[in-house]
Amino acid sequence: MSVSSADALELKPFKDDLFAYPATLSTGDNGTYTVLDYREMRDINQRDEVPEKRVHAQYTDPGVRKVQQDLMLKTDAGDVRHIAVGKTEGAAIIVLYLHGQGGSRKQGVDDFTFGGNFNRIKNLMAENGGLYLSPDFPDFGDRGAAQVAALIDHYAEKSPGAKIFVACGSMGGILCWKLAAQNDTGRRIDGLLLLGSLWDESFLSSPAFRRHVPVFFGQGSKDPVFPVEKQEAFFRSIIARSKAYPTRFVRFETGTHGTPIRMVDWRGTLNWMLSKAP
Repeated sequence: MSVSSADALELKPFKDDLFAYPATLSTGDNGTYTVLDYREMRDINQRDEVPEKRVHAQYTDPGVRKVQQDLMLKTDAGDVRHIAVGKTEGAAIIVLYLHGQGGSRKQGVDDFTFGGNFNRIKNLMAENGGLYLSPDFPDFGDRGAAQVAALIDHYAEKSPGAKIFVACGSMGGILCWKLAAQNDTGRRIDGLLLLGSLWDESFLSSPAFRRHVPVFFGQGSKDPVFPVEKQEAFFRSIIARSKAYPTRFVRFETGTHGTPIRMVDWRGTLNWMLSKAP
């Protein structure tokens, strides 16, 4: 796929009505900052058949498992177990999900938890000629970052026209920032999604920042692990450094630590990133 056609890629809808954001309570920072009306009673208890364990059937299409594979990639950094959904060669877009503390590659492909949102990203990739990757990694340090970077390298070479986006849940954000800071990977990735995650001032001097790689922040206002105020301050430090920087912040009012993983609008966010990617 040529670069020009990749630039024109726009993900087709998949259950957009069910996954639409709740009402906007307020906006700021020239429209880049949004506060949404999240409600646990509606957004978990009504959406799930078994709260936090199994979403109602209409939110998922499990047929996507036909194009899901559990794979092992041998790399110089070690063996990388990962689950791949969609086109492992010639993909138009590649999205990785990096789990947080206590997670595994299975979290990012679970069809029924997090309100069916992982099933949605799997279907979005499968239906748009894309590839979705959910890897295991040994830690959130340099070894983990080296294995994820090797995985990105491998699939980027098999899909040279693909834009590459990395979504990081919670502690996985450490790896997002490490990848952005690397000379090779920081020049290869095209967008970062921080979901209930943390901040890293070193990003402001990274290769990814210099390339104006789009950054999306989703955070619950009652996140007990990473305080929303600190993530908001970091988001504003990016804008302060570069007013035109492509970044967005969505605050889920009353949401907690896992809320952004459940609630992020994958299609809307990735289409914005595709339009801004370097």
